[in-house]
Amino acid sequence: MRVHRVFLVLCCAGVALFVMAATEAVRGQDVVTQAPTGFDNQTNGFITQAKFDEDKAVFEERDTIAKGLGPVYNAQSCAECHQNPVTGGISQVTEMRAGHLDSAGNFVDAPGGSLIHDRAIDAAIQEYVPYGEKIRALRASTNTLGAGFVEAISAQTLIDIANGQPARSGGLIGPGDIIWVPVPEAPGSVSVGRFGWKNQHASLLGFSGDAYLNEIGITNRLFPLENTSLGEMIAAYDTVPDPEDTDNDIDRFAEFMRATKAPPRDAALAVTADARAGEAIFTQIGCNICHVSSIQTAPTGTTLNGGTFTVPPALGDKIIHPYSDFLPHDVGTGDNIVQNGETAIRDHVRTVPLWGLRTHSRHMHDGASLTLRDAIVRHGGEAAYVTANYRALTAIQKEQILAFLDSL
Repeated sequence: MRVHRVFLVLCCAGVALFVMAATEAVRGQDVVTQAPTGFDNQTNGFITQAKFDEDKAVFEERDTIAKGLGPVYNAQSCAECHQNPVTGGISQVTEMRAGHLDSAGNFVDAPGGSLIHDRAIDAAIQEYVPYGEKIRALRASTNTLGAGFVEAISAQTLIDIANGQPARSGGLIGPGDIIWVPVPEAPGSVSVGRFGWKNQHASLLGFSGDAYLNEIGITNRLFPLENTSLGEMIAAYDTVPDPEDTDNDIDRFAEFMRATKAPPRDAALAVTADARAGEAIFTQIGCNICHVSSIQTAPTGTTLNGGTFTVPPALGDKIIHPYSDFLPHDVGTGDNIVQNGETAIRDHVRTVPLWGLRTHSRHMHDGASLTLRDAIVRHGGEAAYVTANYRALTAIQKEQILAFLDSL
């Protein structure tokens, strides 16, 4: 077992299979059911529909300079980056990150941080990538629909998934990185990360606070310090006292995401012979090692996030089908950016959840793969042998895998 500063890599043999064919099972006294799905702007039962609609409006609200927008920022609302096909979904929006390696090979952020903001409230503080920052990478916006179920996965379940994945040897996929991250709302507490391309957050409240500061420029109770412009203080351009989120909108963002349904499959395509055959081949060649088809959330009443969140009936004892292990791997497409952990895992990125895949046409963490076939063959590193298995398929089998993916 190898321990880095804030992450733990678990290396054990075997393949994790979390498949449950039944729509309902009993665990002890708990009834385990399928998580609700749908692109219908309806609550999953975590809160009332009226409260859901109110939180959705806050998620969509465009912030202004008077409220504290910026001074450097990427978007004016959460929904600008999370909106397809409904609010909370994925989008084609990307952000820029940059940095360089020092003489010892350690990653160093660009001045002020690796995130290079695309917008500013004044041209004088517009950020750009300095010439010396040779590592540059795009990051695609992620889906937040069904995120409450992801948050409700116990840390032990993610550890068990990593434990069941093959050891890194002979080019095989290795166990995902178990990254222990701070829980901002519970100082001193840590949990297993599962949100963000580098698994920066374990809680949706922490994820919300981080995004409100770094994407929109609104300081809040969890992240009260304003960003700089390439390391230069920009207080002269920001006249709104910190923290700027006086209404605690971050709580509404988290509540909205916790109340969303998981992305549904295309019911008509999913039952076709080709899609069914493609799903079997997907498992046969090893894609499901990382793109785990089924995961069960923690039991109702489980406390998470340093004791600040108790899993409610709407999220607990649910089976989800994310087609992801929510863990970072090295599949040869990494961006060399370090946000947590050490330089040694800078090439690792979180497994892309494939639920809702059909709603976007730019794939992988950077959105650079424009077809599903390109995304598949782009996999290397730990996934090289899976890609080799794919290449060895017949033309018909390859089309069947695409039919399956098109149904997600």
